[in-house]
Amino acid sequence: MAIHSGAGKPATQSDLVNVPKLVSAYYLNEPDLEQNPEHCVAFGTSGHRGCSYDVKFNESHILAITQAICDYRKQNNIFGPLYLGKDTHALSEAAFNSAIEVLVANEVQVITQENDDFTPTPVISHAVVCHNKLHPHELADGIVVTPSHNPPEDGGFKYNPPNGGPADTDVTKWIEDRANQLLLEDLVEVELFPFAKASRSGFIKYQDLMTPYIEDLINVVDVAAISKANIKIGIDPLGGSGINFWPVIAKKFNLDLTVVNDQVDPRFAFMPLDKDGKIRMDCSSPYAMANLIALKDDFDISIGNDPDYDRHGIVTPDGLMNPNHFLAVAIDYLLNHRNWSKDVQIGKTLVSSAMIDRVVARNNRQVQEVPVGFKWFVDGLSAGTLAFGGEESAGASFLRFDGTVWNTDKDGFIMGLLAAEILAVTGKTPSALYKELEQEFGAPLYKRIDAPASTAQKDRLKALSAKDVTADTLAGEPILQKLTHAPGNNAAIGGLKVVTENGWFAARPSGTEDIYKIYLESFKGEEHLALLEKEAKKLVDAVIS
Repeated sequence: MAIHSGAGKPATQSDLVNVPKLVSAYYLNEPDLEQNPEHCVAFGTSGHRGCSYDVKFNESHILAITQAICDYRKQNNIFGPLYLGKDTHALSEAAFNSAIEVLVANEVQVITQENDDFTPTPVISHAVVCHNKLHPHELADGIVVTPSHNPPEDGGFKYNPPNGGPADTDVTKWIEDRANQLLLEDLVEVELFPFAKASRSGFIKYQDLMTPYIEDLINVVDVAAISKANIKIGIDPLGGSGINFWPVIAKKFNLDLTVVNDQVDPRFAFMPLDKDGKIRMDCSSPYAMANLIALKDDFDISIGNDPDYDRHGIVTPDGLMNPNHFLAVAIDYLLNHRNWSKDVQIGKTLVSSAMIDRVVARNNRQVQEVPVGFKWFVDGLSAGTLAFGGEESAGASFLRFDGTVWNTDKDGFIMGLLAAEILAVTGKTPSALYKELEQEFGAPLYKRIDAPASTAQKDRLKALSAKDVTADTLAGEPILQKLTHAPGNNAAIGGLKVVTENGWFAARPSGTEDIYKIYLESFKGEEHLALLEKEAKKLVDAVIS
């Protein structure tokens, strides 16, 4: 895709969303599933997302989803509190209030951040996990109102069951089906309690969720080492939900930490435009992170996060690190600086870099490779059998020092602080350590592209079996694996991955667009990567056409 001429440059007035108009559309636009099936509730890998202008994220959707969650809780005997958080997107406030009306009407005990403040996704996960450790017979769960790094006009709503992590497919499918049934029946079975009276109902408890999370950080990151080494840290919250946490973290652990941007604006007017000319708070994008990258020489380590703080962007004096590069460095460091069991495995998604496999093998551990989606790491992190779970899209979490679960969702705070710990303990930046890994294992080139595909072709790609791939070689090398199920858990990947000694590609259909995505990696240079891309497209087109 061509890079937009405004990429990395400040947003202009014409790029900004009209917030009053957007919020009005949330309340005024009504989904009609019979006439417009695209108005239905649809859970992706991170909940239901959409824009109120498109009638995909409106009051009716949130009322229906919340009632469906309440019904799911009753059916599964979940009677503990529900931790409710929100990020800084404009529609998050409206959807948060809609959810309150339904939760209170269903007599769900809601716990939310005091002072009606924002709450990051990892903090909700941490709260659920910690509550359920202490109260195994009164299980809690959570909802986070967030579309993650999506543009300002989008809204999002995701459910975390009692394991604290992203809900599995069977759970989201049940909630999705129930919510759509409620919409088709004009919400007649949705219970509502007026928001104005909800705060006096006794079912909403405003609680300090920040302090327990921050005080517990000493059990997962060596903040004392960061303080002792006087690591100079720059923070750009990108206007997200963790903005009020960083000053408290700095004071609590005596860190030399500067928040370089303290603006909260539902239009995200301070953001540089992303590669396609849209405002997108993607902390793995060099265009969205242009403001922090410009300050790279002012700090030893700089950290950016998306609005719900489940992703991390790491900037060193060398620039913004590729997420795959930092994952490899983080895993290598943790395996050498944590006294974890020798039996723990490292979780990676099948589209993450093969550098991780090489690092883990050198450390005499096993990789658990799973399909795309952090939900696949939840059980392993909960049980302490997975020491680390990470995605190529810059989301990860890991165990406490004692080898027990910290949380079960992606955590941008601990990954950012880990980058500072790595520098404090080794005296080398994560980017310098990655260069050492390249000297040891080679320098892989990684790429993701989109290719057009019809609905029928996407369905065929999703339903592929390994025997459908008849080729024996790829880019001049014998094919070692043809995968339609992830080797780590045998779960269907919804696509295809083909592996050779020095390269691989994976192809997956998009859930929202008429395209499929191809991920590629080569350890043999640009020419090999180009050949890999050409043959991958040809191979996939042959089996889906």
